Amino acid sequence: MTRVLLTGAGGNLGKVLRASLAGEFDMIRLSDVADMDPAGPREEVVQCDLGDAEAVLDLVEGCDAILHFGGMSVENTFETILNANIRGVYNIYEAARKHKVGRVVFASSNHAIGFHERETRLDATAEMRPDSMYGVSKGFGELVARYYFDKYGIETASIRIGSSFEKPRNRRMMATWLSFRDLSDLVKCVLRTDRVGYAVVYGASDNDETWWDNTLTGYLGWHPKDSSAQFADDPVLTSEVNDPNDPAVKFQGGAFASAGHFED
Repeated sequence: MTRVLLTGAGGNLGKVLRASLAGEFDMIRLSDVADMDPAGPREEVVQCDLGDAEAVLDLVEGCDAILHFGGMSVENTFETILNANIRGVYNIYEAARKHKVGRVVFASSNHAIGFHERETRLDATAEMRPDSMYGVSKGFGELVARYYFDKYGIETASIRIGSSFEKPRNRRMMATWLSFRDLSDLVKCVLRTDRVGYAVVYGASDNDETWWDNTLTGYLGWHPKDSSAQFADDPVLTSEVNDPNDPAVKFQGGAFASAGHFED
């Protein structure tokens, strides 16, 4: 892959990937609806609304692969989710089809399966059980990716990202935490491997507490190096008190599963 598009480059994980992928390709095109830092060596910066089909078509032109991290990253109104996450992902795949882009990394989310209980170990075949409209939109994106692989051969790794922050922010994230290094390594693995097909990968580091099993996508060759165990003695985590019957504790989606409808 010599020319790569990164959408959502102005977001938290987009900035992480921009830094970690610097110099990896002949050119990386960075896109977001928000302002971004000026282009550096072998970078292009393009502002784009993912809901604008013509703009997205122009954005994808000339690229070999797409890292689709753009869109709304938390729960929001249906109209916002519709434009950024539903129209947006469709526009990305249609542009990929028209420009013959062969591979996509789709930033899905654990919230596509957030209403599974924590006692249930999930693999790539797990039933979608979204915990929010945001989770619904990520499930839609996974289905679009599956369709475009089956019909048009566009390979995709749908990464069900857990909680990718500098460190876990609560006890739930001891299970779902994905270090920035492990995220970057996973993206690089997907771009470098000979064949991806259609893959669902759970984005979590090598944590002691695990809810997810990546055995079925082991052929990608990704082996996370970090673990949330290093944060086990953090006072923020050790002082946390939880009710085991609270939906935020019962279900894998955490607070997303316990929250009411966004527009109520």
